[in-house]
Amino acid sequence: MSIRGTAFVAGAFEHPRREIPDRTIPQIHGEVAMGALADAGLTLADVDGYFCAGDAPGLGGMSMAEYLGLHVRHIDATETGGSSYVVHVGHAAQAIAAGKCSVALITLAGNPRSGGFEGGGRAFASAPEGGFETVWGPTIVANYALAAQRHMYEFGTTSAQLAEIKVAAAAHAQHNPNAMLPRPVTIEEVLESPMVADPLHRLDCCVITDGGGALVVVSPEVARDLDRSCVKVLGAGEAVKHTDNGRVDLTYTGAVWSGPRAFEEAGVTPGDIDYASIYDSFTITVLETIEDLGFCEKGKGGAFVADGGLQSPNGRLPFNTDGGGLCNNHPANRGGMTKVIEAVRQLRDEAHPAVQVPDCQLAVAHGTGGSLATRMGSATLVLGREDA
Repeated sequence: MSIRGTAFVAGAFEHPRREIPDRTIPQIHGEVAMGALADAGLTLADVDGYFCAGDAPGLGGMSMAEYLGLHVRHIDATETGGSSYVVHVGHAAQAIAAGKCSVALITLAGNPRSGGFEGGGRAFASAPEGGFETVWGPTIVANYALAAQRHMYEFGTTSAQLAEIKVAAAAHAQHNPNAMLPRPVTIEEVLESPMVADPLHRLDCCVITDGGGALVVVSPEVARDLDRSCVKVLGAGEAVKHTDNGRVDLTYTGAVWSGPRAFEEAGVTPGDIDYASIYDSFTITVLETIEDLGFCEKGKGGAFVADGGLQSPNGRLPFNTDGGGLCNNHPANRGGMTKVIEAVRQLRDEAHPAVQVPDCQLAVAHGTGGSLATRMGSATLVLGREDA
């Protein structure tokens, strides 16, 4: 069963703060939930489906449903790391198409910048791969640096090409009053920033922020009754890539599978896309994802992003016009939620005028959870205007 046109994103809200030491994680969940529902013109009483991931405290969906006072008939706590919330939109559309719910609320919240991050150290240590990997103390950035080094070796990708991605994100972030890093940067500044894990510099890495976001996905019947422009869910794909018992290729991501599935369901091609929200935990994440989604050939990502290729409004593929995880926001160290939110803004013509893509009809939101060097959950959404 295809989900094309079976659901609409009616509400989207991103917490405006990047440091929130005076709120608990449940409170942040509550604030973004109310924001997204208000954006849609709905209330908590209208919600009959709730979606959350590993950032939700306590017993996850059960604890949050009680905290928010929700009486739901469908619940989903799928966990794929930072891509979870992209997955949730697709799952919400599936649930709505199956008649399980008609108003689905998806929330994300966390406060790692204020020191409130509840890490999954124990869960990671007990994972089947734990005895082989955690004993060596790998860091997140080192894992991504491995992928970057391999891509450079295989295809001749350069640090200056990776820096183009940060430059584009920063050019967009200057127009976002809530961005963590709103200052434009040059390629030289990226290359001169401290090396964190060769070849990744500090400015190749995402920000760490408190905050959160929420989405409201509704049935076509609900959407018709709302006094609000809605965004149609056209296609969704998800995939898991792992080390394959040691036979891992670091030069591609799970987007090689999730992307084609989403495009096929939507009935479009990468060439039809006007705007892309791409998970940008590190610059190498963006480069590999662009290739894997089919926007250019494998190994040609460096040339594709060069010369302002990602800058809105006139680049080859305007991306992350809010500044993305590299400059704007990476709430709870999970960037999938904000990728969908900015795609919704673009399709509603609600992005900042300086970065709004003219006549934006089709958008992609892509999330990557986990690590490029080990295992990841990739998720791709194709979204369109209400009349798409």
